[in-house]
Amino acid sequence: MTLPRTREMFRTLVGEPSVSCIAPARDQSNRRVIDHLANWLEDLGFTAEVLQLPADPGKANLIATLGTPADADAPPTGLVLSGHTDTVPCDESLWSRDPFELTEADDRLYGLGTCDMKGFFPIALDAAARFRERDLAQPLTIVATSDEESSMAGARHLEATGRPRARAAVIGEPTSLRPIHAHKGIMLMSVHLTGRSGHSSNPALGSSALDAMHAVMGELIAFRSELADLYRNAAFEVAIPTLNLGCLHAGDSPNRICETAQLEIDLRCLPGMDHERIRTDMAGRLEAVAARHGTSIDLTYLSPPLSAYETAPDGELVRCLETLSGKRAGTVAFGTEAPFLRALGMETAVFGPGSIDQAHQPDEYLDASFIGPATDALAALIERYCCPAT
Repeated sequence: MTLPRTREMFRTLVGEPSVSCIAPARDQSNRRVIDHLANWLEDLGFTAEVLQLPADPGKANLIATLGTPADADAPPTGLVLSGHTDTVPCDESLWSRDPFELTEADDRLYGLGTCDMKGFFPIALDAAARFRERDLAQPLTIVATSDEESSMAGARHLEATGRPRARAAVIGEPTSLRPIHAHKGIMLMSVHLTGRSGHSSNPALGSSALDAMHAVMGELIAFRSELADLYRNAAFEVAIPTLNLGCLHAGDSPNRICETAQLEIDLRCLPGMDHERIRTDMAGRLEAVAARHGTSIDLTYLSPPLSAYETAPDGELVRCLETLSGKRAGTVAFGTEAPFLRALGMETAVFGPGSIDQAHQPDEYLDASFIGPATDALAALIERYCCPAT
């Protein structure tokens, strides 16, 4: 069986809904996407292994390898090309076309995941197909993960199992084919306050969680300013940590003292910042505010924190990608699975087709002009890392 044409692979992957979401009602399996990729890669001569996630039988990673991996006690060799198979949820009413059907118009490929980031896989497979008749001196591994858009469960499972092993790894998130050597970490947290309800005609009858939350928000804004004074990294467009007060839920009636209030926040840390230290400092300050207002407080993670990622901007992989792309390496504020692959010992960079500006948007699209250059760049990487000159 031959590998489907590029557009047909796009069409197939977009046509398989694989939303991941922390809300169980919206969460979906990624197995059909994984199965398509496994079948195509086996047709190219890869050994494909589907790894079910222990906590969810509907979710799986794929590790597909062409060539012979290094022995466990030998230095790792070869190259990993990695991406995630899930997408964010979408509101179909905001789309002008079916998000689960590939549509081509104005040299753009429209559909949920075309940019972020199912579209990376047809490009990676086309690059790999150029080597189907060659014996690779060092292995090429293509990795497909689950749940990047929600919990990073797939990448966390890879780290826990210690696989894959390679000399270098490229994560194909949409960077407009600009190499990325660092990104911020992400802490998504909930601040939940519990006071005491009562009739609004007499404030002494209760303790307002909403009044206390007003003070908590002031403390968080002050904390944000202090973090900006303490930490700065000029390599980032937004050179300071950011703390966003994202959404607030409180009370149930205007004539009742508010008993509970919940604030959800997003804190983006620079490389070198300690998540747990930041959380501990924040918790101490907010607990003092809550106590002054007669409320209890619960500060919890909405999802496990994502560490910041950084690799040497003058490392071999980054320099190679700069040469191939003609673009100087940079940084981004959005998160990726790079910290997990980096933790496995691989030099890791983020580099892929499409613009992040189209990700998570109605009428998401991949500009088709990226496809050729991205395929050529990945093929050149495979040549360098898997077919080194002897």
